[in-house]
Amino acid sequence: MESEKKKILIVDDDSFLLDMYALKFSQNNFEVYTASNGVHALEKLKGGLSPDILLIDIIMPEMDGFETLTQINAEKLCPNSVKIILSNKSEQKDIDEGNKLGVVGYIVKANFTPGEVIEQVEKILEQKNHGSR
Repeated sequence: MESEKKKILIVDDDSFLLDMYALKFSQNNFEVYTASNGVHALEKLKGGLSPDILLIDIIMPEMDGFETLTQINAEKLCPNSVKIILSNKSEQKDIDEGNKLGVVGYIVKANFTPGEVIEQVEKILEQKNHGSR
């Protein structure tokens, strides 16, 4: 157990999925924060939360994931966070849009169980740590 807990902010409007992912990540040594939409996520980030990982859905009311990421980048709210999209939108244009916004991982919910989502996040973190500095 050499690794410290990574802080993850999970943003999803589906409260069932949000609770389930929060539980799964907390059981896997993550310090979990949640937000039920982009506006709520921005409030937490502006309030000083600095997550290591931002796991964000795209389709949400009020402010979708792309708008939220655009705002986060414009205000430089968590420049060092690893940004990962977790969505059921899986078209190449969505992935391209995410890449433009600094996303380093794109996980399609329907393709993975919650346990596999955690594995994917850990894999992305490992690649990010080995790929850059």
